Amino acid sequence: MKKILLATLAAGLVAVLAACGGGESATEKTLRVGTLSDAPPNIYVENGNFTGFDNELLKAIAAKQNLKLEFASTDFSSLLGQVANNQFDIGSSAIAQTDERKKNVDFSSPYNFEVMSIQTKDGSPITEEKALSGKRVAVIQATVGDKWLTSTVPDAQAVRFPGYAPALAALKSGAVDAYILDQAIAETNVKESADTKLKVVKSFTTDVPHGFAVKKGNTELLTKINDGLKQVIADGTWVKLHEKFLPTAPVPDQFKA
Repeated sequence: MKKILLATLAAGLVAVLAACGGGESATEKTLRVGTLSDAPPNIYVENGNFTGFDNELLKAIAAKQNLKLEFASTDFSSLLGQVANNQFDIGSSAIAQTDERKKNVDFSSPYNFEVMSIQTKDGSPITEEKALSGKRVAVIQATVGDKWLTSTVPDAQAVRFPGYAPALAALKSGAVDAYILDQAIAETNVKESADTKLKVVKSFTTDVPHGFAVKKGNTELLTKINDGLKQVIADGTWVKLHEKFLPTAPVPDQFKA
């Protein structure tokens, strides 16, 4: 009887431990962050480190909430699917929060808003969106720029790329006539392009917010990111990072300390 009682108690203890230890919490494990390596000033690699406005903001949030991060590069076209299937815990890539994307992942509170640009090579006759009609135009697949082009200039030929670097290369080589992308990245392209002169033809602000992506239902991690975001806005970190990486972009009132 004593052996049976001990066995029963042991089995019960195992069951209780199993029920209580349902995996590491967000603060206990190292969180894998999927991001891009080629889209400054928002997300890029410098001296072997993942940096840019979005990634430095996420690092600041993590410091406030005692979260450990590990960054890895991927293509934008794959990122949200990789977050949804647990390959990454967080997606950080100036991700516009659209209704379609919200079906597959959950988003943090907004930490910026989408400002898009039309970029061309210097000397191009394209001056605004109507001039894109009938032209080959580079977009990053499944982004706001992709949707904007197909809805605004439906007879333009959208040439879709998985990431920013190949799209920029296509513009420089003349394989496309224009390129639709985030304003901050477009302006960086102008500054850093030594081999080909580029220009920003036109920019337009949208009401589409950027957010960090997490797997649907991961409320613990989402709460920590949102709480940390409130902290870095309140102490002025958000503005400092914005001034460093995005000095020409407007600062919405909700992000001012």
